[in-house]
Amino acid sequence: MLAITTLPNRSLATPVATDPHPQVRRQMQDTLQLISDALQPERRIVHAGDRIYQAGERFGNLYVLNSGLCKVVGLSADGREQLVALKMRGDWLGFDGIAEGRYACDAVALDTGEVWTIRYDALLAAGASRPMLIRAMHEAMSRALGRDRDSLMSVCTLPAQARVAEFLRTWAEALACSGLRTDLFTLRLTRAEIGNYLGLTLETVSRALSGLACAGLIRFVEKGRREIGISSIAALAAFVRTSLAPAPDLLQ
Repeated sequence: MLAITTLPNRSLATPVATDPHPQVRRQMQDTLQLISDALQPERRIVHAGDRIYQAGERFGNLYVLNSGLCKVVGLSADGREQLVALKMRGDWLGFDGIAEGRYACDAVALDTGEVWTIRYDALLAAGASRPMLIRAMHEAMSRALGRDRDSLMSVCTLPAQARVAEFLRTWAEALACSGLRTDLFTLRLTRAEIGNYLGLTLETVSRALSGLACAGLIRFVEKGRREIGISSIAALAAFVRTSLAPAPDLLQ
């Protein structure tokens, strides 16, 4: 969901959220260490706008983000772009190329980061003696499917403002799992790109963010409104649950 870059620590009125998922963090660290030791992947520094791979390119590699953020963009036959996923540290990319032998989407870096390139045939060969590698790949696939399901549920069941709130909540949780701060971050997507991902117009996204700020659920830290603060992830979650509750007249 939301493409985010964490900012240096600074004094804020609200405390920095602690990591609520230490087990997830340990698992990610262990997986990255396993990949590094067993496969010695090629490491590449990417910058905002760099393509990690592009649609139509012959499949041969999977990729793992060791740092940074990227977006995955699909292209329809008539040229329309659809933002289909956002990835951060520990996420795998390139699964869309396995079935047909060519990548179906573009993967584009959103900021400076490090990408590990893993040859797919080398992964399968190493997995014969180290089955934990194959398990790690399957777990990454499962997480990606779960995120796709949750994203579809949000688009299909939530009103616009709750959809944006859930978008922010989900990515704040993902930041926490990566050991990054969640109380303050910088948007790396335009309002139009967020709307493209959530099935909303640019204007609707802007109104939803302003409404969440007026309700005290988020705050804009600078005039450009790209830095956003979240005082409580739990409060965002409660707002989404309230939005799902049926209206009183429907209960009669």
